[in-house]
Amino acid sequence: MRVLGAGALYFALVFALGFVLGALRMLVLVPALGLWGALLLELPVILAASWVVAGRVILWCGVPAGWAPRLGMGAVAFALLMAAEFALGQLMFGRDLAAHLAQYRAPTAQLGLAGQLAFAAIPLLRRSPPR
Repeated sequence: MRVLGAGALYFALVFALGFVLGALRMLVLVPALGLWGALLLELPVILAASWVVAGRVILWCGVPAGWAPRLGMGAVAFALLMAAEFALGQLMFGRDLAAHLAQYRAPTAQLGLAGQLAFAAIPLLRRSPPR
């Protein structure tokens, strides 16, 4: 249960930040830098934030240091992220599942997916921060 809650909290905190950064990316960075430039600027920021958030969540929730609980935390967060992305695409743009999956053919979407997989791996790679 601890792992499920930690994964959900990790997802929620990083998703909230990603939602804000995504809005800034689309409104400010994309017009100034283009899509690639905006993504290349945003990705390290969100991954660095994910690293910090994962450490805090591991500490707050007492997630054990073993590979299985940490992998579970990342997997829960990743599953929730994929579900939230699909739901937002469906609600905001009317995309069905086929259209949602088709967007991953674009190189920019593949870069985003690579970042999301890194987000999922961070709890596994992260040591518990000092108290």
